[in-house]
Amino acid sequence: MEYKNLSRLVYLAAFLFMGIWFAHQVIEVVLVIFFAIVITIVLNAPVMILQKKGMSRTLASVLVFFGMILMFALIGWMVVPKMITQVKLLVANLPTYIADLNTQILGWIAAHSESHSKITPLITQPGAEQIQGFINQVGQFSLKFFSNILMLIFFFCLVAFMLINPRPLLQLYLSLFPETRQDKAAQAFASSSTMTIGWMWSNVVAGLTRATIVWIFLHFMGIPGVWVWAGVTFFAELIPKIGFYIMAMPPILIAFAMSPTIGLWTLGFYLLLEELIADILIPRIRSKTMKIHPVWLLIMLLLMTAAFGVMGAFISTPLAAFIKGHYEVFFEKKKEKSAYDHNIDLMMSRK
Repeated sequence: MEYKNLSRLVYLAAFLFMGIWFAHQVIEVVLVIFFAIVITIVLNAPVMILQKKGMSRTLASVLVFFGMILMFALIGWMVVPKMITQVKLLVANLPTYIADLNTQILGWIAAHSESHSKITPLITQPGAEQIQGFINQVGQFSLKFFSNILMLIFFFCLVAFMLINPRPLLQLYLSLFPETRQDKAAQAFASSSTMTIGWMWSNVVAGLTRATIVWIFLHFMGIPGVWVWAGVTFFAELIPKIGFYIMAMPPILIAFAMSPTIGLWTLGFYLLLEELIADILIPRIRSKTMKIHPVWLLIMLLLMTAAFGVMGAFISTPLAAFIKGHYEVFFEKKKEKSAYDHNIDLMMSRK
């Protein structure tokens, strides 16, 4: 009997180990599938509009899907060549920017320091060995590039098939719940979809607004690489709260390398733009669709980024929407918010 129990324990441990190993190996694919589901939910909104006008599901899905592909291709044709050209110029002028920035920083330190001893540069220029190592790494990533192309093809095929015929997949989702809870499951999915669509369209509107304003300002200030910085500003919206600040650092550093005055103007511009967009534009867009506290978005962002890197950061907000949608339907007790006011005041005032 003890031998059988020990054998079962060994088999269970081996099964768990293999399960963890398999999950670790395929987690990237799982994240891509989840992001494909998010894009499908977003594209389903215009498909449903076309269906209500009498168009078949297949034809509406094909039009919306290839409309999205055409839009991306048009943007790529208009913007990508300019971005590539400016990236080459930025890389070629990188040593100059580093030297100028070191000069600005060391000059400021010398002007405010009592010691007149030689100060070593704070930012080192890349040497020949570092550049050669970077080139070697680029060569090593060539195979990964082709695998990413295959993954991209898989992603678009997945979106197309889910968009054309989503009913079997939704039926599978509902079958995961007991029959008595399937109505709540449908309601939770609908709520999550509403928040996800609001998140995506608010990102598009806010991203385009920010990118346009950034392009105009940087072009007016004469800062190199305006197409590059406008492009990364557009995608910064996908990383909630901190993405914009991360994307703003390179043009701010280049501006300081050009002149402290230009650097301060650029820094002030980015801070003001973030406050205007984050506090005025985005809340108005998301007020009726995605009501998630910024603290929860930041916590989800940190957790997903720490666990899965950049892809985790991209899907952190839609994942938070799905968690919130299902929590509200299945676990949250229906209670007026005003009923919590007394206890919240007690917790805040400690009296």
